[in-house]
Amino acid sequence: MEIELSSLYGQEIYTDRGVYVGRIEDVNVDITEKRVSGLAVRDINPNAFDAGDKAGVIIPYRWVIAIGDIVLIKHVRKRLVSNEEGEGSSGGEEVNPNEE
Repeated sequence: MEIELSSLYGQEIYTDRGVYVGRIEDVNVDITEKRVSGLAVRDINPNAFDAGDKAGVIIPYRWVIAIGDIVLIKHVRKRLVSNEEGEGSSGGEEVNPNEE
């Protein structure tokens, strides 16, 4: 799927179950692999992710299902859990939406 990176800025993100996640503020690019690796998201829905006192979270690009007027991601079954050490760019542990 080819898109212009600038078209992602400001787009809203929803899960495939219709849950609002947040708004894209920036895009992480893996230069060596020449691909988007993540979406930096602000205005986080606290019912979708627990970002703690962080300004936002990074959504792995592999979670993206579709891009159009909004961005759809796989539904995340559990919220991110903030850790005491502050490790990770998302303010908590990564949640695999494919986990049963």
